[in-house]
Amino acid sequence: MPTVIETVHELSLVHLSDYDGSWEAFDNGDPMAGADDASEKLITVRALESTLDLSADEAEPGTLEEGWEARLEEIRTRINELDDRRAEINDELRRVDDRIDRVAPFAELGVDIDLLSGYESVDVLVGEGSLEDVEAAVSASDDVRAFETFTGGNVVAIVAAPAESADESPIDDALVGVEFTRYEVPDTDQSPDDYVADLERRKRDLESQLDDIDADLEEIKREEAGFLLRAEEELTIEVQQAEAPLQFATTDHAFVAEGWLPTEEYDRLVATLNDAVGDSVEVEELVRADYNDEGYPTRTEDVDHGGSGGAEETTEEEERDVGTQEAIADGGTTAASGDVVTMVDEPPVIQDNTGPAKPFEFLLRLIDRPKYSELDPTVVLLLTFPAFYGFMLGDLGYGMLYTAAGFFLYSRFDEDIIRSLGAIGMWAGGFTMLFGVLYGEIFGLHVLGELLFSHGPPLRKGIQPAFSQFSQTWLLVSVFIGLAHLTLGYVFGFVNDLDHGVGDAYFENGSWALLMIGLWTWIFSRHLGAAKPNFLFEVFGSGSEAALELGFTGFPAEIGQFVALPLMLIGFVTMVYGEVRHYGALGIIIGGLESFNVFGDVLSYLRIAAVILAKAGMAFVVNMLFFGVYVVETDHGAEWHFGTSHAPQHMLEQGTYHGHEVTEVMFGGLLHGGILMALIGVVVLVIGHVVVLLLGITSAGLQGIRLEYVEFFNRFYEGGGRKFEPFGRVRSDDEE
Repeated sequence: MPTVIETVHELSLVHLSDYDGSWEAFDNGDPMAGADDASEKLITVRALESTLDLSADEAEPGTLEEGWEARLEEIRTRINELDDRRAEINDELRRVDDRIDRVAPFAELGVDIDLLSGYESVDVLVGEGSLEDVEAAVSASDDVRAFETFTGGNVVAIVAAPAESADESPIDDALVGVEFTRYEVPDTDQSPDDYVADLERRKRDLESQLDDIDADLEEIKREEAGFLLRAEEELTIEVQQAEAPLQFATTDHAFVAEGWLPTEEYDRLVATLNDAVGDSVEVEELVRADYNDEGYPTRTEDVDHGGSGGAEETTEEEERDVGTQEAIADGGTTAASGDVVTMVDEPPVIQDNTGPAKPFEFLLRLIDRPKYSELDPTVVLLLTFPAFYGFMLGDLGYGMLYTAAGFFLYSRFDEDIIRSLGAIGMWAGGFTMLFGVLYGEIFGLHVLGELLFSHGPPLRKGIQPAFSQFSQTWLLVSVFIGLAHLTLGYVFGFVNDLDHGVGDAYFENGSWALLMIGLWTWIFSRHLGAAKPNFLFEVFGSGSEAALELGFTGFPAEIGQFVALPLMLIGFVTMVYGEVRHYGALGIIIGGLESFNVFGDVLSYLRIAAVILAKAGMAFVVNMLFFGVYVVETDHGAEWHFGTSHAPQHMLEQGTYHGHEVTEVMFGGLLHGGILMALIGVVVLVIGHVVVLLLGITSAGLQGIRLEYVEFFNRFYEGGGRKFEPFGRVRSDDEE
């Protein structure tokens, strides 16, 4: 057993499974000798690393020489002594701070502290409360025959002579019902200022001692970091190996271990184990299979160990006790070929995405890791999320800043999460720059379009009257994006559900897709066109009403009537039937109500157009406040121009701009209001664009990720997969 465990550990290929106790006479194994001692030492090492605030990336693991346990004990003693001393000093510091806080009210009184206690014939009380209420309460008390008060700030000191019949604390009795906070008088004969000065000196001395202790700990960290990291690594390996038998099925003479590994690694596992222990071990690949979301095989391929090949497909029910890509190591047991003795569960997951898509696994894991039986949508996130982001913001200047920020995070940090965020930021910034060029905008200014394109940029955001048709265009583009995105989600769901049969996959996914496509095809058809908005058939047509002249003026009425409506009806009927299969007669009501989702879910993508217009409007306002804006009347409507080269008022007085009449000044611009106003304008410009930049992250970023998580993933994604963690991995932050 030790040789097999050590060999498998060094290979770091097999994700071990836990024995389920199902075999008669086989029990879970016991830890090997030395497990407890190694565990205690490992806990010690990790505690020392925590005290030193030592992480794995701060030093390279060193070497362990003979007698390293004595060195570890020496380090533990030194660190614990320093840590205990640090704790004592911190406790005393807290007491000193508390005493300083408690003496502050007495300093406000201006009375020496020793004069506020130690009397036999009078009672003294110091606290905080209303002087008027205190005096009224004390004067009304029969237990006080005379009193005097002293005040400083909100602090009140009462000196009272008790009556002969008074109790031990006449002032306390008199102040019952009065809002009054009592302060304990410090035991000192010093003035408050001298008392505080001594405490401050003591505090500085304690802080100096803490600095010395921290310096000593830092020196130990520099000297022993490599040793501690190596000790942790070796002890982790020892503990893993020593506790491995807990997962095995064992008798006095044999053991069985099972686990998961990639199929292509099976031959290497066999060869290495045979080299290590020869005939004393039998390694058997049980089966290769596809698995459903419950961890059971749905298509299995029996492995021919005789070398002749061959495969046989079996059903889920026939293979409920079969694992996939599992290895059995035993010492000559009579285990039947194909028997599985571990708990039936879904295989662990290795996400094997290409380099550019790898960072987007982070976005996926914010929800959960995909199951083994699910399609991994990471590549779709790569292709859609940055495009959504860039399409919504579309500005060369903002895109450069996003890209620069992403590169900073990616290049300056070692944590995988931060690097993933940086890579995602670079992708989002790149698409923001791309669409910024197409929109012809840089920091909300339109000069880029004039420089790059002779007749203006090919795309406009549509907030100006002259280009208002683009705002309607983005509404339709958002709908088309939604239809494509959701259809892909239904396709993924269909593929995921194929293990339940084509029929089930259709009822769960295909019927919904058919209903959605049929509905929206009818909406974009000319059937009953008088009841539909005209812009549906104009913005992609031709002429002045078209933003993008693509020649699309809607599907013919015949398509809507004889194709779209039947598709919609078929989709609706089969979708409702699928609900009835789940819920019985109640499924008719559920399906009827849920059918409206195919309309509302697509409309949810209108948030893309909303963010485009909102961010364009915000950037426009910021630039208008600084540069000013004048309005030019053209054949297509009013155009708004920033006063970048000439003051808006000057353009109004000039009367024309490129042959068009300048009709009004929307705002004169802080830039053109004198030096002081120009300086104020610079502040407004910078702060305004910073706000737009940050809001771009929260609006475009959150809206984009919402469309991925809520709309797209809901069609097919469940998550809940287990991370593939092969036996032999030492650190949790190792590369997957």
